[in-house]
Amino acid sequence: MSARLDLAAVVRRVPNFPKPGILFYDISTVLADPVAWRAAVDRMDRLVDHWQPDLLAGIESRGFLFAAALAYRAGRGLVMVRKVGKLPGAVVSHSYDLEYGSDTLQVSEGLVPPGSRTVLVDDLIATGGTARAAVSLLGKVGADVVGAAFFIELEGLGGVERLGVPARSLLKLEG
Repeated sequence: MSARLDLAAVVRRVPNFPKPGILFYDISTVLADPVAWRAAVDRMDRLVDHWQPDLLAGIESRGFLFAAALAYRAGRGLVMVRKVGKLPGAVVSHSYDLEYGSDTLQVSEGLVPPGSRTVLVDDLIATGGTARAAVSLLGKVGADVVGAAFFIELEGLGGVERLGVPARSLLKLEG
């Protein structure tokens, strides 16, 4: 049954959130539906398995949901890519520019074995700024980022093209 499930139809659309003119794709409806959630994880696993990674890296915060489920399912390690101040101990940071300002991502030092085949995982890619920064950060700590997998790709915003690594998306929706 899940093979025929239209996951795009399960994703809730919230107009004018978080600001006027933005159409927000809310994955909460997928997470709350056990059939849809299982289908999403199963299909994402096929995307990720294409690269045969050793490690998955999930971007805060919804990327953690997919990356954790996928890592557990396939018996792979998981590393969290977080915003500043969220990780204890020594961290490695990468700052990057946004359309209106800048931000910084961090990973815990010593958790990524040098040369580990790593796939970046997130729920959605739009313009790709955060994902591109995460790829750079993972490279700083010695990961071999072999690909990136997204539940949703917003078409027409160029995020996948800017990543610098191969990417696969389960759903391609209007950006």
